[in-house]
Amino acid sequence: MQLSTNNDAAATVATPCLVIGIHEDAPLSGAAAEVNEASGGALSQRIESRDISGLFRKTTLLHGLPGVTAERILVVGLGKSEKLDRSRFNQACQAAGTFLRDHPVTSAHICLHDAGPGDASPGWRARQAALALWQANYRYTVTKPIKDDSPVPLESASFAGGPELQTALDQAAGMGIGFDKARELGDLPPNICNPAYLAQEARAIADRHESVSVEVLEEDQMAELGMDALLGVSRGSSYPAKLIILRHSGAGPDERPVVLVGKGITFDSGGLSLKSGDNMMQMKYDMCGAAGVMGALLACAQLGLPVNVITVVAAVENMPDGNAYRPGDVITSMSGQTVEVLNTDAEGRLVLCDALTYIERFEPQAVIDVATLTGACVVALGHHASGLLSNDDDLAADLLAAGDDVLDRAWHLPLWEEYQSQLDSPVADMKNVGGMSAGVVTAGCFLSRFARKQRWAHIDNAGSAWKWKSDDGATGRPVGLLTRYLMQVAGTLAP
Repeated sequence: MQLSTNNDAAATVATPCLVIGIHEDAPLSGAAAEVNEASGGALSQRIESRDISGLFRKTTLLHGLPGVTAERILVVGLGKSEKLDRSRFNQACQAAGTFLRDHPVTSAHICLHDAGPGDASPGWRARQAALALWQANYRYTVTKPIKDDSPVPLESASFAGGPELQTALDQAAGMGIGFDKARELGDLPPNICNPAYLAQEARAIADRHESVSVEVLEEDQMAELGMDALLGVSRGSSYPAKLIILRHSGAGPDERPVVLVGKGITFDSGGLSLKSGDNMMQMKYDMCGAAGVMGALLACAQLGLPVNVITVVAAVENMPDGNAYRPGDVITSMSGQTVEVLNTDAEGRLVLCDALTYIERFEPQAVIDVATLTGACVVALGHHASGLLSNDDDLAADLLAAGDDVLDRAWHLPLWEEYQSQLDSPVADMKNVGGMSAGVVTAGCFLSRFARKQRWAHIDNAGSAWKWKSDDGATGRPVGLLTRYLMQVAGTLAP
């Protein structure tokens, strides 16, 4: 989708659809006031007759308003003015995007950001409006193409304002492309999106971007490195594991990289600790950590961020088989630490621990791993916030602020020493599960033992990576949080 600016008066813009916002309890302002004046009060008349309303997220389409050049006008309810904060503004923009996606509109002129929250800059409003529109415009088409009689996706959108907003729109487009890639990878069926497919997608990203290079380690190479924890998980699958290393070289060779590590379990049956059948079909989403870090690196490449980023994806399938690893096994990780396996369905931490050891060679300035790691995170935080644990408070604060800024939010959970004893094992350095209590925290404690040399953070996106109770599929999170953080590291100004 092409994003541009247009500083003409709203009523004079030639567009298939003009998008404006109105409050439930306040006089018309901005573009809505301009349209009302140009139409001789037609907008006010429709409000008085209750044909249109400012109720929050309510959308109404008007045709052929006198004095207005646009073919259609989409009126979006912003609700009560005193309640319009950044989150509600974003939701209103999403409502507009969803309406446009489902109707035969290929181009639109957006004026919603002129009525955004007062504590937000014009650039922030434009970026978030554009990003909400972009995300609503996403459609999964790989195995279900758009039918000829279906509305086509939005192809272009102009935003009210001058060229000073273009940087904000470019940032939205870069993030949007990253979100789209992460969502598509998440939505793909597991018979297509296996470890080899993720490696293929990584190579495609590198082929399309001059700043990006790729390396893929095969199982024999991982065995030489002693990555027996990762390879143990892979033993039950007919698909060989891959360790995928993507590099975005946006800064000089002496600049230490930010390393992103993604859990890429392309399907998680639970292994011999087999999951119940009720929701097993959702376990194609167990690679959404990998999808998120790949999407973030793609966004960096699209934006040309002057920062070095290395993304490492541990791509594995967890299946039961005569050769599968078992509850009771003791596995030696690449770090030399031993792990007693109590539950083969706690496999994500086993592939991540070897990946976290592997990345020490890059001498990173910061390490962030992303994983759909625990159902306990879903119980604790639901589907709105990702879980965040870190051994560095400054890094955690930066990530939380980045997430807040782009409304891809996380919540900081404790990584206290008192929790570590739940991992004690009589036969190994640690168990791979810490019992029923504080599951998301003990999973973080497990990973922290392999990141002691790093400024490290762990993001658990088990609840936020896909829409659990709808057919909308993957969300792409935390692409926004990661990209915004990397913009900060790169010194790229937010709008």
